[in-house]
Amino acid sequence: MAVGSSAMCGTFKREILAGIHFWTPHTRTGSSAISADTFKIAMFTNSASIDADTTGYTTSNEVSGTNYTAGGNSLASVTLGLADNSSSVPTSFLDFADSTWSTSTITDARGALIYNSTLSSAGTGSTTNHAADPAVAVINFGGDKSSSAGDFTIQFPANDANNAIIRIA
Repeated sequence: MAVGSSAMCGTFKREILAGIHFWTPHTRTGSSAISADTFKIAMFTNSASIDADTTGYTTSNEVSGTNYTAGGNSLASVTLGLADNSSSVPTSFLDFADSTWSTSTITDARGALIYNSTLSSAGTGSTTNHAADPAVAVINFGGDKSSSAGDFTIQFPANDANNAIIRIA
């Protein structure tokens, strides 16, 4: 059991093609407005089994501590982009505001899971089902990280086709 390599979750790739996740609000011609889903980021110890095969959020081996709430933080300021990457391949990418747990005491955070908390119940009965709180991506911190009565911040990389945390090329 361990936090796997940073990766988009396999089920998320299928779910985006099925139109299950809504990162931003939008409308379709002749339709009413569709709200954006709420996406969260939760942190886990290295005892957690989260990797590219993870299908949904679970509290198993999630970190705990002062000013950390199970389920993690909501991701804010979602930005969608499209540009060529360094190999001249058109790449779609997502960015978020950095996520901070203020004046927190958190120990042994090894990684994080981004997931869709709007879909808190499993979706069944269609050709593309999804788990409750479907997983989007796993982030491995490369080692245990902690805070002691200070800010614990997950800083997302540059919002571009070569560095954004979620990219589809």
